[in-house]
Formats: sequence, structure tokens, C-alpha cells
Amino acid sequence: MLSLLFLVAAALPQTAPQGATAPADPVIADWRAVPDDELLVMTLANGKQVVIRLAAAMAPAHVGNIRTLARKRWWDAASVYRVQENWVAQWGDATEKKPLPAGVTDRPAAEFEIANFSPAVRMAQADGYSTASGITADGWPVATNGTQAWLTHCYGMVGVARDALPSTGSGAELFTPIGQSARRLDRNYTVVGRIVEGMQYLSALPRSEAAMGMYATPGERVPIAKVRLASDLPAGERPHFQYRSADNPRFAAAVARRENPEAPTVSLGGATVCDVLPAVRRTP
Repeated sequence: MLSLLFLVAAALPQTAPQGATAPADPVIADWRAVPDDELLVMTLANGKQVVIRLAAAMAPAHVGNIRTLARKRWWDAASVYRVQENWVAQWGDATEKKPLPAGVTDRPAAEFEIANFSPAVRMAQADGYSTASGITADGWPVATNGTQAWLTHCYGMVGVARDALPSTGSGAELFTPIGQSARRLDRNYTVVGRIVEGMQYLSALPRSEAAMGMYATPGERVPIAKVRLASDLPAGERPHFQYRSADNPRFAAAVARRENPEAPTVSLGGATVCDVLPAVRRTP
């Protein structure tokens, strides 16, 4: 795996305000638009839609592949073919025989890590998977061991499935954790985004009891009608989303309240980064 240079953030992360009176609700200025070309809309055969926000700046090679796959309509008539209890739902070509379109790199350079650890809000405690973690200004969960930095596999994040190394995965096969967070996948699989709407249509699918949660028969698979970038949809059909930014004292206060809830809730003195993912909403 190619190692990425770890850079220490020049700016200190936001200090969480103390006390129950610190404002924690967002104001209008805290909501920022997600660009249309960073929204991937997956429409299932039953008409239900799953919308993914792409982490274009964090995994540019894999996201570039994903954009090409969507524009080439490669996922049309693909399926959700793996649903493993308390683990992941996975989609793409169940046969693994469909050729990739021109312009898609089969084995991009590894993007298991990101260039730097620079959260706007830092969690108060380390966790079992990292020495520090937090949320970036633009709403992504990140972690570090003091040398490398990476995006974390929280519930609803989207990762790139792959074969054994040196494969890094093309981005044609994608998965999302549907139970507990899948943090043991951190730095082993590329994270390319987060499901911001329609997660229930994947997390509530029937679990397969076959090996690895693969559906045993084609009839069990959940057909995908189409996958498109929002920017490629007609203007009247484009969904528009906003994420709650983290570079402000209100979000820091919200994190502090999650780490130290008021009685009668019992405080454990901390929380994990997957507990504080910023809200994402349709643009009002």
C-alpha cells in the first residue's frame, strides 16, 4: 500500500464549550450545500432511492472511477447481492464478470488513508481503533494513530469492496456497514462516501444465511434500476442536500453534550466519532 504523508494540522480543533447552556443547535449559516457532482443517486427497482455523498477530496481516484461508472450506466441492472447480519450490505455485479467501462482504473493507487488529520472538532477521548478522532469542517469522520490518518467505517459510510491485496478495488463494488460500525476495516478499505438518505432501504433488507451474507440465488438479490450523479439528472429531478458544518462552537457544543449527557442519562465520559456524525438534510 502506498503510504501517504501525514501532516499535522496547523490550526487547533474547536474547543467544545462547557456546560448545559452552551448553544448546540445549528444556525442557518452552519448548513452548507453539497455539490451536485458529489451526490450519487441509486434507484432500486422498487423505486426507492439511496443517496450517497461522495468524499471526492478524500479519495479522488476511486471517486473518479465511481463518477465514470455512473456516467457509463454500469450499475444499471446490477443488484444488492450481499446482506450480512450486523455487518454490511454490498452492491454491484454479483457475477464479477461484467467488464469495466473505458476510463475506469481497475487498481487505483491505494486510498486507504488520507493526507492529514485536521478535525474541526476533536473527540475528548481516544478509542480502541485510534489515538485521536474527530469531525472535519465539512462533516467527515476522521481518525489517526499519530502517524497516519483515515476516514472511519461508521454506520452508513460507503466503502470500496476489493479482492486480496494488491487490489484496492475499482469502486464498482461498494458496501455500507448496516449494524455496528466496521472500524476494523479502517486503513484496509477505501472509504468513498456516506449514505445521506435512504439508508433504511439497505439496512432493512433480508439477511442472507449463506457464506459471507451473499444471497444464495439470483432471485434473492435486490435489483438496481439505475445509478446517476445528481449533476447528470435533469434540473427538475436533482436532489439538493446540505451538511451541517463542524467548524463552529455550536457543533462543538453538540459533541460535548453527547460526550457528557445530562442526568439522568449515565455519562461514560466520552463518545466515539461514529456517535457524532453531523446531520445532512434536503435543502429547504
